[in-house]
Amino acid sequence: MDKILFGTGGWRAIIGEDFIAFNIRRVAQGIFDLMSEQSKTDKPVIIGYDRRFLSETAAKWVAEVLAANGVTVWFMERSAPTPMVMHTVKDKGLYFGIEITASHNPASYNGIKLIVEEGRDAPVETTQRLEELIACVKEPCRKEFDLGVKDKSIVYLDNPFNKFIDDIIDLLDMKALRNRGLRVLFDSMHGSGTYPLLVIFHTARCTIDTINTNKDAYFGGNMPAPSEKSLMSLKNSVLKGNYDLGIAMDGDGDRLGVIDQNGRYINANETLCLLYYYLVKYKGWRGPVVRNLATTHMLDKIAESFGEKCYEVPVGFKYISSKLDEVDAVLGGESSGGLTVRGHIHGKDSVYAASLFAEMVSVTGLSPSQMLSQLNKEFGDFVMVEDDMRFDPEMKNAVEKTLLGDKRLPEFSDEIVKVSYTDGCKIYFEDGFVICRFSGTEPLLRIFAESTSKVRAKDYINTIKKFLF
Repeated sequence: MDKILFGTGGWRAIIGEDFIAFNIRRVAQGIFDLMSEQSKTDKPVIIGYDRRFLSETAAKWVAEVLAANGVTVWFMERSAPTPMVMHTVKDKGLYFGIEITASHNPASYNGIKLIVEEGRDAPVETTQRLEELIACVKEPCRKEFDLGVKDKSIVYLDNPFNKFIDDIIDLLDMKALRNRGLRVLFDSMHGSGTYPLLVIFHTARCTIDTINTNKDAYFGGNMPAPSEKSLMSLKNSVLKGNYDLGIAMDGDGDRLGVIDQNGRYINANETLCLLYYYLVKYKGWRGPVVRNLATTHMLDKIAESFGEKCYEVPVGFKYISSKLDEVDAVLGGESSGGLTVRGHIHGKDSVYAASLFAEMVSVTGLSPSQMLSQLNKEFGDFVMVEDDMRFDPEMKNAVEKTLLGDKRLPEFSDEIVKVSYTDGCKIYFEDGFVICRFSGTEPLLRIFAESTSKVRAKDYINTIKKFLF
C-alpha cells in the first residue's frame, strides 16, 4: 500500500490515483485510531467539504468509517469553506474536524484536512502520528451512510453557518460599511465561500454581484487560486462595471484575492500590509505581526514604525497561528493569500479577511491603490517575484544535497547578510531575500525573491536557478 503523507495543508493526492475510496477510508480509520489513542472519542466530529469533484462523496466515506467505529458525526448538508469548519470546532469545543478539500491545488487533486482543538490546523507531531496509524490500517470499518443517518450516528447540522456569520459581523464596523455602500463584484472561483460572504455583504447594505458561482469540477479551466492571472476576468468586469472592489476566494475559502477600482490586482503581500497598517493606524490596535519566511519584509518596516515587532515562522499556517497566540499579534499571514486576525479563528479565513478589507476601504475613504502609494512613500518599494519548478525525486535529492546538505551557495551581486535553513534555504540581503523550498502540497520547488525592484528580484532567482540547474 502507498504511504499517505500529510503536508502543510493536509493530505492531497490526484483523484483516481491515490485519492481513491480505499485510501480515503484508510485515512478515516487512522483518524479514529488517533482519537482512540488520545481518548477523544466522546465528542462529535464535524465533516465539511468543498465543491471539488468527489468531495461530498469522499466526506460520506469518511463519515461511514467514523460512524462504524462509534463516533458521532456532524455532517454538512451543503458545501462549506474550511474556515467555517474550523470555527465550529472552536465554537463547539470539539476535538476534531475534517474538511475534504485540496484548497488551491489543480482540479485533478482532492484531499483531507484535519482540524484539531480550538479550530487549529493539526500540528506536525499529530499528522506524523496519524501517518503511522494509517500505515497500519488493513481493512477500515464501515457503516452505510443512510444507516448512520437513520440511527443518528450521522447527524445533519441545522443552520451551521449562522454562528460563523454572526461572529464575523460582530467583529466588523457595520455602520461604516452601511454608510459607504460599496459596490462589490465577487468571484467565488466555483468554490464554497459564496453563501457566508453574500450574507455578510448584504447585511452591510453593500451592492454585491457575483461571477463563477456555479459548481464546476474543472474550475472553469483555471487554477482555483486567486492570482493575477486567474483573476483577469474579474479585473475586466470590475473596470467595465465601475465597481469599488473585486473580491475572489480559492476553492475552500481560505485564500483571498482583491482587484481595486482601477483594475489593479492587490497581491497577498500587499493585502497583509494594508490590513495590518489599517488595524494599527486607524483602529488603534496594538501588537506585533507574524509572517512566514516567504512573505514580504515590508511588514517588518510597518511594525517597526509603530514600535512593534514582526515575527518570522516556517511555511505552514499552523506556525503562524501558534506564534500569533504566543505573542498576541494583531495579524498573521502568508504570501500565498491566507491570513488570520486576532480575536477570530486560528486558521486562514478569507470570508472575514474580505469583509475586513471592505471595512478598510469604507473607513479610510481611500482605494487600495491610494493606500499602497502611501505605504510605498513611507516604507519604500518591496517587489516579490516567484518561480515554481516541477521536480522528480532525483532533482529533489540533488537540490537538497547542494543547498541543505553541503550548504553551498552561488555568488550574488549583493552581499549576503545571513542565511537561514529553518525551512528550505533563505538568503538575506540588505534590502531583500531569496528563498528556495519544496512545496508541502505539490511536487514543486518554490523560489521566492523580494527586492526594491522586479529586476533585482529576478536576478536573485536567476542566480539560484543557474547554480542549481
